Amino acid sequence: MKLIGRIFQVIGWALANLRDAVMGLENAMFAKRARVYAEAWKYKKADDAGATQPPAANRLRAFFDANDEGNGIFKFLHYFDIYDRHFSKFVGKEVHIVEVGVYSGGSLKMWRDYFGDKCTVYGVDILDECRNYESENVKIFIGDQESREFWREFKSKVPRVDILIDDGGHLAEQQIVTLEEILPHIAPGGVYLCEDVSGTRMKLTAYVNGLQNALNSINIPEPGSTVSIATAFQQQVCSVHQYPYVFVIEKQVEPISELVAVKKGTIWNPFWKEDGVD
Repeated sequence: MKLIGRIFQVIGWALANLRDAVMGLENAMFAKRARVYAEAWKYKKADDAGATQPPAANRLRAFFDANDEGNGIFKFLHYFDIYDRHFSKFVGKEVHIVEVGVYSGGSLKMWRDYFGDKCTVYGVDILDECRNYESENVKIFIGDQESREFWREFKSKVPRVDILIDDGGHLAEQQIVTLEEILPHIAPGGVYLCEDVSGTRMKLTAYVNGLQNALNSINIPEPGSTVSIATAFQQQVCSVHQYPYVFVIEKQVEPISELVAVKKGTIWNPFWKEDGVD
């Protein structure tokens, strides 16, 4: 009996792996279809002169534009609107922000200017020389972002993180390890942003797509129910956003336990036949 049970166990394992392989192939085909669709996209000029809006005031962009001297800042210009969209809710409040990749130190000052005097900035870099940028409200940690041991030590010394910006080594494994170690540590309502995610066949992009799929997980306990029990990931993670060269993950302000679909109104399917009556 044990042998028969073991045979069925192996068969079940093989079928599950075959199913996963088939689904992986289907997903790859749909990803290719989407890529072909996007690459064939044709530019269409707006017909109305008023179709475009002037850019909104952005203090981060203003700081960058005025930074003609001093510590350097190196950013794609479209990043500033992304920053402001996801970070503006923290302006003027006590906020703890981590930037991986200190480089020339200019953005450390930019964050302090943007968020205000209640902001504490933690810079992470692999180069010991970056300690020179440390000040009263800017703390520098030297370490390898691909090291889980480094992040464990970092978390023991920095109990609260509201925002993390990954502008570090830009290698997929570095970025993934950083995300896996820090995302659970980010405070409720916090934001994780990774930049310079360029290229159409990146391992990191595939990883982020997997996180988006995880947000779509559905677990309806009984037929006819309109309630889906939230997974542990859905309980804590609110959204995953993708922009050109940037992805953003936002944490739930309060953990959720379920995702509920609600019907409102009194008339349903008014044009359908019901019970055989026109």
